[in-house]
Amino acid sequence: MAVTATAPARPTAADRAPAASRVRIESVDVVRGVIMILMALDHTRDYFGDAAASPTNLATASAALFMTRWITHLCAPVFFLLTGTGASLARRRRSTAELSRFLVTRGLWLIFLELVVYRCFILQFNFDYQTTVLTVLWALGWAMIVLGALVWLPTPVVTALGALVIVLHNLLDPISAQSLGSLAPLWNVLHGPGVIFTDGHHMLFAAYPLVPWVGVTAVGYGLGEVYRWDPARRRALLLRAGLALTAAFFVLRAVNGYGDPSRWAVQGTPLFTLLSFVNTTKYPPSLLFLLMTLGPALLFLRAVDERTPDWLRPALIIGKVPMFYFLLHFLLIHLLTVVAALLRYGQVHWMFESPSLDKFPVTQPPGWPLPLPAVWLIWISIPVMLYPLCRWFAGVRQRRTDWWLSYL
Repeated sequence: MAVTATAPARPTAADRAPAASRVRIESVDVVRGVIMILMALDHTRDYFGDAAASPTNLATASAALFMTRWITHLCAPVFFLLTGTGASLARRRRSTAELSRFLVTRGLWLIFLELVVYRCFILQFNFDYQTTVLTVLWALGWAMIVLGALVWLPTPVVTALGALVIVLHNLLDPISAQSLGSLAPLWNVLHGPGVIFTDGHHMLFAAYPLVPWVGVTAVGYGLGEVYRWDPARRRALLLRAGLALTAAFFVLRAVNGYGDPSRWAVQGTPLFTLLSFVNTTKYPPSLLFLLMTLGPALLFLRAVDERTPDWLRPALIIGKVPMFYFLLHFLLIHLLTVVAALLRYGQVHWMFESPSLDKFPVTQPPGWPLPLPAVWLIWISIPVMLYPLCRWFAGVRQRRTDWWLSYL
């Protein structure tokens, strides 16, 4: 029977369906759903905004563009954190051996999705593999594989190892891939983003270095234990931990020393000085980047722990089917670019070509980028259009227990 950590709320059609055996924590699904909706903002900007413009370069970006990118920084850390949490919750219905096998096979499936389905059929609409960027599904797959090995250890040990990786991995920042010679590609996979293969015609680029993301997933696995506590104790921990991580971010960032390879600096205006202060490094995610995002995430988990507000119930549905939504929202955004190109230019070849890294994920015709308000409007339409499908699939997952449903 499904387990929730919240008071009863107005039931949806999916909620009224017969309960499956999988364990669900409503507050976790709500937070996951919110970050999935936010994720669509960043990807809408990738496709409909100026792909060549860096939104975090304070010398060229507007405050609005910066904030459009910055708010979506919450997405990847929370997604990896709650992946670990979901693995921990799955222990309630699986033995250690079964959980380990599931995590490894699901991890391999995600890597296949990244390299074949996602890359060819969703992200780029081509099969030439001229430009292949290893992104979130690749990293998530490897994080699950590593976690599949770690689950044999006591949960406190897994959590401590994850925390140590998060806190200490920036000590490796001075090591450059170039200094490692033939091991440079391995370093780019593990810690520093970069090209791991090129022959002049084909390029493989690792955008999501694995080490820190594995650490976040391991900490999320420990977070799952908190959902076995009584509600008062759990909420107190989420509140204290969220405040502590957020405070640690402000203190360490103010010191401007360890925790991020990019230092903040006084800018021409107070607003841009503030933007510099919060402009932390995502690739790979620095300690300060993770403190800045995971602290508020824990506070959000605390805020919705007692009940789901009515206005967040659509996010709850999306959060129950995150991989389904993830693949569909990228496909929908890309299809919309094809329609837009056809209407504006009468041709669509740009949307099927392999892009260069500075224009990833698609090439863009002259005069293509839309102004930010238009990007925001398209973004809002994405979850609205996908919600009926997500609601239907959430109902399918709740009514049925077919093994393959756990892979979507």
